[in-house]
Amino acid sequence: MSTSLILACIWGLMANLIAMLPSRDNHWTYAYVLIAIGIPIVGFVTYQHGPGAGIFVMGAGMSVLRWPVIYLSKRIKYWVESRK
Repeated sequence: MSTSLILACIWGLMANLIAMLPSRDNHWTYAYVLIAIGIPIVGFVTYQHGPGAGIFVMGAGMSVLRWPVIYLSKRIKYWVESRK
């Protein structure tokens, strides 16, 4: 297995372990750190294995960090509606 896929697996394991920890801010601080680490890993996977693997890894990351994605989509929807 390549380095990029090993890093992606470690990121996924780390995200699941962090989800088990108690948190006062509903894990938002951890989510920001995971996003900052995960974006370069997705780019590295895409560089080494192509866009199909990159989209797969990105989808896996989005399924783990679904609440930031949901809030971002709501914010984009609000922004689009306010521009009309």
